[in-house]
This record gives sequence, C-alpha cells and structure tokens, in this order.
Amino acid sequence: MSPTTQDAGHNKLPAPVVPERVSADGLEEKWMTKWDERDVYAFDRDTTRKEVYSIDTPPPTVSGSLHVGHVFSYTHTDTIARYQRMRGKNVFYPMGWDDNGLPTERRVQNYYGVRCDPSLPYDPDFKPPFEGNAKSVKNRDQVPISRKNFIELCLKLTAQDEKGFEQLWRRLGLSVDWEHNYQTIGERAQRVAQAGFLRNLARGEAYQAEAPGLWDVTFQTAVAQAELEAREYPGFFHSFAFHGKDGNVVIETTRPELLPACVALIAHPDDERYAGLFGTTVKSPGFNVEVPVLPHPMAEMDKGSGIAMCCTFGDLVDVQWWRELDLPMRSILEKDGRIQVGVPEWIVDEDGAQLFREIEGKTTFSAREVIVKHLADTGEMIGNPEPTMRNTNFFEKGDKPLEIVTSRQWYIRNGGKDFTRPGAKANLNTELLERGEELAFHPDFMRVRYDNWVQGLNSDWLISRQRFFGVPLPIWYRIDKDGHVHYDDVLVPNEARLPIDPTIDVPEGYEESHRNQPGGFAAEVDIMDTWATSSLSPQVAGGWLFDDELFEQVYPMDLRPQGQDIIRTWLFSTLLRAHLEFDGLPWKHAAISGWILDPDRKKMSKSKGNVVTPMGLLDKHGSDAVRYWAASARLGTDAAFDEGQMKIGRRLAIKLLNASKFALTMGQGADLDLHPLNVTENLDRAVLAQLYEVVKTATEAMEKYDHTRALEVTEKFFWTFCDDYLELVKERAYNRDGKWTPSQAMSARSALAITVDTVVRLFAPFLPFAAEEVWSWYRPGSVHNAQWPSPLDLQNVDGNPSILEATSEALVKLRRVKSENKVSPRTPFLHATLEVPAGMVDLLELTREDLSLVTHIEGKFVIRPSAEDEVAVVDYELGEPPARKPRN
Repeated sequence: MSPTTQDAGHNKLPAPVVPERVSADGLEEKWMTKWDERDVYAFDRDTTRKEVYSIDTPPPTVSGSLHVGHVFSYTHTDTIARYQRMRGKNVFYPMGWDDNGLPTERRVQNYYGVRCDPSLPYDPDFKPPFEGNAKSVKNRDQVPISRKNFIELCLKLTAQDEKGFEQLWRRLGLSVDWEHNYQTIGERAQRVAQAGFLRNLARGEAYQAEAPGLWDVTFQTAVAQAELEAREYPGFFHSFAFHGKDGNVVIETTRPELLPACVALIAHPDDERYAGLFGTTVKSPGFNVEVPVLPHPMAEMDKGSGIAMCCTFGDLVDVQWWRELDLPMRSILEKDGRIQVGVPEWIVDEDGAQLFREIEGKTTFSAREVIVKHLADTGEMIGNPEPTMRNTNFFEKGDKPLEIVTSRQWYIRNGGKDFTRPGAKANLNTELLERGEELAFHPDFMRVRYDNWVQGLNSDWLISRQRFFGVPLPIWYRIDKDGHVHYDDVLVPNEARLPIDPTIDVPEGYEESHRNQPGGFAAEVDIMDTWATSSLSPQVAGGWLFDDELFEQVYPMDLRPQGQDIIRTWLFSTLLRAHLEFDGLPWKHAAISGWILDPDRKKMSKSKGNVVTPMGLLDKHGSDAVRYWAASARLGTDAAFDEGQMKIGRRLAIKLLNASKFALTMGQGADLDLHPLNVTENLDRAVLAQLYEVVKTATEAMEKYDHTRALEVTEKFFWTFCDDYLELVKERAYNRDGKWTPSQAMSARSALAITVDTVVRLFAPFLPFAAEEVWSWYRPGSVHNAQWPSPLDLQNVDGNPSILEATSEALVKLRRVKSENKVSPRTPFLHATLEVPAGMVDLLELTREDLSLVTHIEGKFVIRPSAEDEVAVVDYELGEPPARKPRN
C-alpha cells in the first residue's frame, strides 16, 4: 500500500471555513502537534522498494548545539522529502544522532569536569563535580574517572542533547518520521559497524600495521588523511652546518629539535652542488651522528640551500623518503609530544649524548630552545633564525600541529595504496572512480571534488582511534605461553554475539581469568573512528542485519544530502563501504549544500566562533520565514546569513494566508468549484495558462533537485496573482450588483479557487505551516499528503497567458497615474486613453470591463495602438476622491 494521497483534482468542495483573523503566529505549535497525532509523516511498512523514496539523513554531531548552517542544509533535504511525498512516494526519512567520538568526549569533559582514566575501577555511585558549568576547570583539575563511568556520562549528556535537537527540528518543520531514528553509539549502530569491520577483515580489506602516522599530541590519537586541515603556523628557519670530510654542508630547517632523529641528507639527483657528496656521509651538528647524503627527485633544488635533512619523522615527505630509500628508524618523539627519556643507541658520541640528556622528557618547543642555544654557542648555527610561516597539518578539531609517531593501527583499504579485490578487473582506486561516475551529483560540478579526492589518496583509511567513547574494535589477540602478545594472531567473535566490548567480553574458548595472562588473550583497547560508523549510516538506518524486510524496502537509498566539506570523508567512506560489502552504490543521488557565510564572507563554524543559533531566529521570524531564506539558496551554492531574506519569507507566508482567505471567500459562502470547465472568461483562462507554465517549470526543477528554481517561479507568479489578478477579478467574483452573469462570476471564483489550491501545494515544501493552515480551511487531511499539482490538470484550459501579462502592465500604468497625483486608488477616472504596442490592443479589449472596474474608469476608455514598445496613459482626467466612510 502506497502512502495516502488525496484527490486534489477537479471537484466541488463545501464553502471554506476561514478564521475571522488569520496570523502566522502560533502555527508551528498547532501543526506540529496535529502532524504527530495524525502520523502525517509516518513511513508505511506495507510497501515495495519501487514505491519508496529513502533518504540517508545526515546524523548531526550531538556535542552542544545546532547552528544556522544546520537549518540551512536540512531545510534543503526537507523540501525534497516533502515533494517526493506529494508525488506519491512512501518517504523513508529517518533521523540519526552522531554521538560518539572526540566532540562528545570534549563536551563531557567540559560539562562535568572529568577526564577518563582507563586504569581506574568503576564506581557505581560516582557523581560528577559539575553539571554544565565546568568550562573554567583546567584539564589538570578534571576529576579522573573509569572508562565505564566516563561512557555513562557521555550517554547521559548525549541523550539530553538529542532531545533539544529533536525539539528544534520539529519546530523547523522537518517531516522526519521520528519512529525511525538511531544513535551512532547505540547497540544497533555498534552491531552494524562491528560486523562491517569483521567482514572487511575476513576479505583482506582491513589490516593492521606498525607504521609512522599522523598523531595529535593533545588528544592522544592517530588522525586519518581525511581529517587533516592545512593551516599556516609561525616558525623560524635555522641554518645548521653538517660536518663532512671536505667541508660543511649547510641545511635549513624549522625543526631543530629533530636533529637527533636525522637519518640522511637529501638533495635532487640533478643538483650539481651536491653531486660529489652522494654516497658519502656527514655528521650531524651537536649530536655527531654519521648520516649518508642521498639523491631523491622530491628534493627541491630552489628551496633554501637545496638540501634537506630527513628525520623520522618531521613530515610526510620524510616518511616517503624513509620508505623509498630504506632508511633506518630513529624515532625520538613519544605520543605525548615529548622527547623520549634515555639516550638513543645511535648517539654514541659523549657530547651528543650529553646534549640529548638536556632535552629528554621535554616538549618539542623546549627541546628546540635547548638545541638552538647549544648550536649557537658552538658556532654550528649560521646566522640568526629567520621568521617564517609554514603550511602545517593539523587535526581538524585540534589546535597544535600534528606530529608523526610510529604506532600499531588498523586500516581499511580505500584505494590509497595499490590493491585489487579478488576477481576485480581493476584496482580499487579505479573502481571507486568508476563508482563515482554512476552517482548523480546535485549540482554536478561537485563531482570533481570526489574525483580529486580519490585520485589524490596516498594512504589507506586509518580507522583506529586511541579514545574512549566510541564503537570498540571487536577483536582480541592471542598471548603465548611466555606472555608475549601476538598481534598477528587475531581472535574474532561470531557475528551473532555482536555488539561486544573486548575489554569486557571474552573470546570463544576463554574465560575472564585468561585476560592478559600467558596462554590467554589481550583485548584491543582502541575504538573505531567515528566515520567508520557514520560510513554505514544507510545500513544502520535501513535495518541491515536486524530488519531484513525494511532493508529490502529502502536500500540502496535514493538520496544522500550533505555538506560539501565532507565529500572526502562521509560521502567517500560511505560509498567505499557499500562498494566493498554490496558491490554497488549506497544511494542514487547526492545533494550537496553550500556553506553559510557571515557578513565578512567567511564560512560559519563553531570553531571560528561566528555561528548563529537558530531557535531565536525561529521565534523572531517564524519557521516558514527561516525556511524561505534557506530554500532561496541553490544546492552547492554558498549563501550569506541574511535576516532580510527571512523578513521577506515572513511577508510571503502572511500574504499566502491573507490572499488565500480573500480569494476563497469571494463566493460569499458558496461552495468551491474547482472544475476548469467553469473557467470561461479570457482573463481567468489566462491566469490558469500562466499557472500551467509555473507548475510545469516547478515540477521540472524539483525533479532536477533545483528547489530554488521551483520556489522562484512559484513566488513570482504568486505576487502577480495577488497584486494584479486578484484586484482585476474581485468585482466580478463578488458580483454584488449583479453586473455580471452567474457564469462570468463563477469563472472568476473557480479560477481563484484552482489557483489557490495549486499554489498552496507548490508552496507546501517551503512554507509547510502556512500552507497547511490554508489547506485546513477547505480540505480534509494534510496538504503534505496531497498530490503535487500536475500540468495535465491545466493543459486543456486553452488560455493565453499574454492576456494577463498585458492587462497587468496596463493596470500598473493606470495605478501609477493616481499614485503620482497622490490621490486614493478609488478615485475615478472621468476618462482615460491608453496607448499600447499594436499587438496588445486586441488582448486588452478582451479584459476591458475587468480593467475598467478595478481602476474605476467611469467615462470613456480608449485603447489605441502606439508606435512605441511600451504602455502609456496619454490622456486622462481624474474625478473627486470618494468620501471616506465614517468609523464606527
């Protein structure tokens, strides 16, 4: 059974019941409640995949508050959902909450004044020292608690945040089915994420490796390529002399603290300055470690002195040189960002060892100061440090440059390294590029961002994180009889047991007493990157592994709406997981929203501190008004935050209410007749002919995911309808004095009713509250379950839209005469002469009577051709303004 639709076709309806006073105020509370009571947006499980339109709704990060950028992009999605529902689709529109990972941990730490210490035991009676006012507490003063206590606080706070988010989404009018929601830390999401990982592992798509990787010393976690953010960072160039047999070799570096980790000097093979040094060795300043001078094509001859030191590791180029030149590992940096304690074995010179003792245990900044001072004293530093700004990798949520630390991590193959799936005709990177070609991007120019990301990948997807609140990696490792952990001997659970926490649960064949014992097992303590769960959002929302019937009805989904900045993360990772697991796309369409810009044209974001929270805007302007502002921006286009647009939106919503009331009540209590055959007058047919074009254009635009175009053409027509047509036909529609025949009056009233009935449905995806209010005056049920208007309903009206265009233009000119003379619009013309382009004369003759009545032309009215291309009132005489009616 498909979703309920109502016959919005040509029929008779009882006289509308319209409130004495209409207002946009309070509509949100009224209709939010009624929509819930009536299950207006409920997904119907009795369906087929063909009848369904399913949406992979972005799960917002639950770590504080939503901002106006969320309102912007989620409104775009909602217009699509509402349109598809009115097209007769059974819309599956769930809501998820992204509540695991680093943002939640940080919020919990600040909110409660705690920090996680996994070594501590669980305290079932623990109460946090603060609740909501701990931001002033410094990290060192946060109360340490067990991992289980910390996770309980995470769950408690995210549950509170989710309620607030839901309230705002309802107020905005999102047509979400609130019976279908999920949490990325919930049991369902954990089961899906863990099963997905285990299947990747079984197929060889997931693997672990001990390797150098980007590391955030503040958050103590590895960082993936997709989470990098390049920023400028101040530093100094230092020139140091390496000592060779035939003289010194000068290098320039911004990282003097890594001198003890130097493994080679690298120059370009074609650089004649160093050609004689290739194959020889030099000694590092201060530490006197002998290192080779080697050629590599990535060395930049025109940068600095043209020769660079390779350290393990200063940056990603060092990693590449280390791999390709098979250099030794001489890492000195610990995960906390400090220099290791203990002189490394490769520093054998006593002076070098003494210098290292002076920097051991220090931060990189303090170690740098010690080394620079020492080399300045010994004369091995040449000149003074030169200030510079260097482009440095940061974790997108961090505020310190990333370091490169060697550690054991888990990866999923993503095409960054050469890999071909068994039976595949091409390597994974090529497969993913081809898969991207199958996906319909809206707008299409966003496709290049996906292509550029896939083509530029240089590493696999690092999914393990050294954090606490997240989905555990569901594995253990075997410990041999001597107590050594064998990380290459992985123990995995049966899928039926999922979800599990390996730090609590035990593998099959073992008992808890075997944990961390010789001959027993060790748990993996790392959790998955939050994207490892979010990349499976269509599977989690769609019921994979726990609701087969639902999954068959909604997957693969129809739409993924999202922001442009996470194409490289969320869109790509979701497509990757679907490709690996199902050998297909996770959805057919991707709708990409632009950014919201502040008055300085900068992207709004929490990190920049320039965001605006939306609830105040919704209270001030109304939800329809805020939605209007959001919907006025096309997909993929950045938009300025503009309350002026919201004011226009509120004016439009109010006009929809007032104009609809005016138009629907001109029958003075008579039934509404929406049959086009009643529309017999030329002016009335003309307005329906224009409406036909509007419906056709708006429908074509919505089918192309161009909601803004649909809104534009509807709004433009609506204002013409209100300003011109309503005024032109109101006398005939009322027909108080019986000047018109019943059929002429009926023609106007039917045209008015058909237009309102159509326009209300065209506006419904954008102004859902005002549209629902108007609909309730004359139709049962909800406009949001009604049929979207069809051009077929209007194609046989046989009207000429030029008639209305010509009459509107003449009306504007005649009105202007009165405004320029500063008299009342009801002041009569004693006579008037219009000169118009020759082609307009016959058109205006067809509407002469309507035009005369609305402009109060009481005498001779001449319409004659002109040689000019515009309409002009060339002769007129105004009478006396009508007397004002006394106030009661």
